[in-house]
Amino acid sequence: MADNKGSGISGLTEAEAKEFHSIFMTSFIGFTLVAIAAHFLAWQWRPWIPGPDGYQSSDLSPLLHQLTSMFT
Repeated sequence: MADNKGSGISGLTEAEAKEFHSIFMTSFIGFTLVAIAAHFLAWQWRPWIPGPDGYQSSDLSPLLHQLTSMFT
């Protein structure tokens, strides 16, 4: 092969493949961290598995009601 391209299925050279992998992994880790933070915040706001006493109003209920009523 005279064209200096990799023999893999992607056709990328080893340096190009490493650069793509680095960008992909950074983006994936960033997306995962944002998703974990979003799930944690949603869990704190409204847990989707009730406790032994069922769903009870929290101390933040009046504040959350005031904030959510501004958008409806």
